[in-house]
Amino acid sequence: GGATPAMADQHSNPLANAPTMPKGVTDTVIGAIDLGPEINVNGRQLRTRRLVVQPGGVVPVHSHTDRPALIVVVSGSITEHRSDRATPVEHRAGDISREADGISHYWINHGNEPAVLLSSDVFQGN
Repeated sequence: GGATPAMADQHSNPLANAPTMPKGVTDTVIGAIDLGPEINVNGRQLRTRRLVVQPGGVVPVHSHTDRPALIVVVSGSITEHRSDRATPVEHRAGDISREADGISHYWINHGNEPAVLLSSDVFQGN
C-alpha cells in the first residue's frame, strides 16, 4: 500500500496539524536589555526567558519571522517540529537551537521529566 494523503501532507508540510494552544508550559522573562541606547536598534529588546515544559507539554506553533532566537536546553529533552525540516529534531541538555530565517516551529515534551529551556531572542517592544 502507498502513503495515505494525510501522511503525504505531513511529509510535504512538517507543521500540518500543529498544536495552536500551549499546554503545561511556563514562560518567565529573566532578563532584558533595551537595544535602543545600546546599539541604536530602537523598539527592540534582547531578552532571555526560561521555559519549563512539563511531560506532555506543548509550546504551540509560532513564527520566528522578525524575531531571531537561540534556545538552549538546560535539562530534560524536547522534540522540535520545524518548517524547514521534514522530520522532528530531538534536543537534549546542552543542545542549542537556532531559530532564524523566518522558520515556524512547535515543541512537544515526550519525555518523563520537565524540559527546561533558556530562550534568548531579539524581541519587538519595550
